[in-house]
Amino acid sequence: MKISIVTVTFNAESFLRDCISSVMQQSYPNLEYIIVDGRSTDNTINIIKSYEHQINRFLSESDQGMYDALNKGINMATGDIVGLLNADDFFASPDVVSSIAEKISKTDADVLYGDLWYVDQQNTDRPLRKWRSKPYKHGMFQWGWMPAHPTFYAKRELFEKYGNYRLDLGSACDYELMIRFMHKYKLKSVYLPKLMVKMRAGGMSNSSLENRRKANEADLKAMKINGIKFPRLAAFLKPVRKIPQFLGI
Repeated sequence: MKISIVTVTFNAESFLRDCISSVMQQSYPNLEYIIVDGRSTDNTINIIKSYEHQINRFLSESDQGMYDALNKGINMATGDIVGLLNADDFFASPDVVSSIAEKISKTDADVLYGDLWYVDQQNTDRPLRKWRSKPYKHGMFQWGWMPAHPTFYAKRELFEKYGNYRLDLGSACDYELMIRFMHKYKLKSVYLPKLMVKMRAGGMSNSSLENRRKANEADLKAMKINGIKFPRLAAFLKPVRKIPQFLGI
């Protein structure tokens, strides 16, 4: 089983080496690594080129944002399974990809997801929020549940059959795709009870009240177009479900 990892970059010099190094340290042998850059103007390109013999495919050109670049990476991928690793994030341990491959092989799942920690930007051993997921049952999205997108892996053929990321939903583009795959089309999913990714705290969707309002509107639209029965209830419960993550429960 070949697994493709896509990293999207734009002026990502601050933490990119940690991201790339965590991919290079993975013990799984059949791994394809793709980086799609949006014409960075800082030192990002030089950092990527310093790993050029270990990166399978690299593209740098203008794009319409993160999800457009991610779609380009998916279209370039040749693996059986495709996942992403954000430029500010890194794998929590060297056996993450091998654990993904083993779990999918045993279950023949269409999609897989696991656990994620938000960590301090400088002290990445300090967790600020622990996102522990659970096995999925149909209908959970209607009660505000969702998996952590940076841990989301899917068979490449599914993107060809059901479509890539939409570009008209702002910060909810990833949320919409997961609802579409798991709720609308009821694809077989499996939960990997393992810390897969450490994600540095931050994010534009929560950086202001206006951004939060726009994100909520995008969430509602994502729910409605994928048949969530009670979208406003789900939109209310979605942030409420995050409270235990901050408490470490």
